[in-house]
Amino acid sequence: MARITSVEAIEILDSRGYPTIQVSVTTDKGDVGTASVPSGASKGRFEALELRDEDPRRYFGKGVQKAVANVKGPIADLLVGEFVLDQRLIDEKMIQADGTPSKSKFGANAILGASLAVARAGALSEKKPLYAYIKPGKTYIMPCPMMNIINGGMHADNSIEFQEFMIRPKGAPTFTEAVRFGAEVFHTLKGILRKKGLSNAVGDEGGFAPNLSSSEEALDLIIEAIEKAGYVLGEQISLALDVAASSFYDEETGFYVDAKKKEKKLKYEKRTSEEQVDLLSRLAAKYPIDSIEDGMSESDEKGWQLLTRKLGSRFRIVGDDNFVTNIDFLKKGIKKGIANSILIKLNQIGTLSEALDCIQVAKENKYGAIVSHRSGETEDAFIADFAVATGIGQIKTGSLSRSDRVAKYNRLLAIESELKNNAIFNGNV
Repeated sequence: MARITSVEAIEILDSRGYPTIQVSVTTDKGDVGTASVPSGASKGRFEALELRDEDPRRYFGKGVQKAVANVKGPIADLLVGEFVLDQRLIDEKMIQADGTPSKSKFGANAILGASLAVARAGALSEKKPLYAYIKPGKTYIMPCPMMNIINGGMHADNSIEFQEFMIRPKGAPTFTEAVRFGAEVFHTLKGILRKKGLSNAVGDEGGFAPNLSSSEEALDLIIEAIEKAGYVLGEQISLALDVAASSFYDEETGFYVDAKKKEKKLKYEKRTSEEQVDLLSRLAAKYPIDSIEDGMSESDEKGWQLLTRKLGSRFRIVGDDNFVTNIDFLKKGIKKGIANSILIKLNQIGTLSEALDCIQVAKENKYGAIVSHRSGETEDAFIADFAVATGIGQIKTGSLSRSDRVAKYNRLLAIESELKNNAIFNGNV
């Protein structure tokens, strides 16, 4: 069995042009596993800590040289000599040595980079594709892509309150066809925006970022694009939202305030929790929406319970900021009747093993799960293999533009081609 001989790290740039960390793990068999760590803009307050240098002389304080040093120093000391296949043992050693609930000593970005690089090195050592190394099997479920084709909220400099407007090509016969469905709608939408004199510049996740008057206008434009592209609305392609409500919730007053319109001195709404639930209910009744993420603020527990009671039996109600890929928060949410699905972001928790455990808890409690990228991404496509390995059937990895997003789709296309008849696609999972 191969042993780890070195652990190295460098500072690289993410898709927003800010630093992140890339880690490489080498074994005595000569295999080198490399992984890059993404970064989020819209973050849950209880996410594991992304260690930044806070040195204003470099990258406005966003450098990650401290995280790099932690990988090359204490983390390397822990890992060198370990069997590369002992993923869980290695992850646990890093967690214990860090010793903080939020991984703030080493930084979750440093720990995650090492954890994922170890997995890649292990897969190379076993001469297996990464997905098959994470979970051996004969057949695999390909995830249905949730494609973010209009960006708003913290992911775009426009006036749209909600963060992501997504399409789900759930009626496609294969993942490959699902990508084609999405790409054709994306390009059709671009033409519609151009014809209407609206911007077709893109936001952080590759979706268009026009200035629109409301969420309804964004949804209407997407529906127009779906139908013009020749697809059956609701049957072949449905809609999904990431509201990111924590970003516009005022904890002092308990109101949801459209801060982007307020800042631009436009007419804006101020909603109670009940009114926020009513708004989402109206949208779900009017449009073929089947998934709503972060419809309420992470601080609004009663609002979450109300939303789940009202819509949870018919729609996927997804918790992100309130669960942060953390088993303890997920278990509390399950006990309190909050949501029926969880978003899985590897850098929210900091190790591969913990993310896998969180998915297992979700499955045991009949909660859905969605593997997700972050708004600040790299070309690393680890989450593509991760989504296939876990078989949870859904992936969020952005729009049909920007190489940091497309890299994940291209990896999934390659996996489906490799698996041939052993790849199963069911957009309704």
